[in-house]
Amino acid sequence: MKKQPIGVFDSGLGGLTILNALRRELPKEDLIYFGDTANVPYGSKSKEAVTRFSLAIARFLESQHVKLIIVACNTASAQALTELRKQISVPVMGVIEPGAEKAVSTTRNGRIAVLGTEGTIRSNAYPKAILKRAPKMRVTQQACALFVPLVEENWGKKPAAKLIAQTYLTPIQQSGADTVILGCTHYPILKPVISQILGKRVTLVDSADTLAEAARRFLLQSGQACSTGKGRVQVYASDDPTRFKRLAGYLLADKIGAVRLKKLDL
Repeated sequence: MKKQPIGVFDSGLGGLTILNALRRELPKEDLIYFGDTANVPYGSKSKEAVTRFSLAIARFLESQHVKLIIVACNTASAQALTELRKQISVPVMGVIEPGAEKAVSTTRNGRIAVLGTEGTIRSNAYPKAILKRAPKMRVTQQACALFVPLVEENWGKKPAAKLIAQTYLTPIQQSGADTVILGCTHYPILKPVISQILGKRVTLVDSADTLAEAARRFLLQSGQACSTGKGRVQVYASDDPTRFKRLAGYLLADKIGAVRLKKLDL
């Protein structure tokens, strides 16, 4: 069981931030990453569609004999996690709970803001998770629909990114939040822009780091952590693997090798 890989999936490139974090946190673990590039973005799609895509990917990862599936997508975590845990035989971990826990322990003034896709914000998954832990917290949410396309097109460092971010972040600045959850795995790629606008007094909670830490704790507690060798990475994309590999080169610290095409069985 210890030598079995960990499965990770996202709607596209954003989950590579979590793949990076997992490689740092769990360097001995084998990883299988699936980017659903044929259906990105998830944030504007219905709950039914997101659940259908997520189940198809999870079943593929299950067929690869993974020991844990990490939903490296906030929208899928918010909308499909319950169904995944019902229908998939291996443990499934999402990003919402670790992010909420980290934000509650980080805030100094009890005001937390959440940046996310339309689907994540509409689900109210983060406020529910935060208020379950600390009922007196004040939570502000902001949908940032254009952030994912900016990342997928590698526009994170262009002037347009700052202009768009300023528009989305103005309500966050007005809310007085001192802790902001980057509630989409694409958003850590825009961290330099977001941090520049919000300033040093605002702490950004990175879903990649919090989820990698939670995965490490889970594997250690369940006795499934691999303690020998160096982990390998396999990458699949549901559409245009050549483009995926090219863009992944901008986001990953290390090269990922071949990206294999795998159409979803929907």
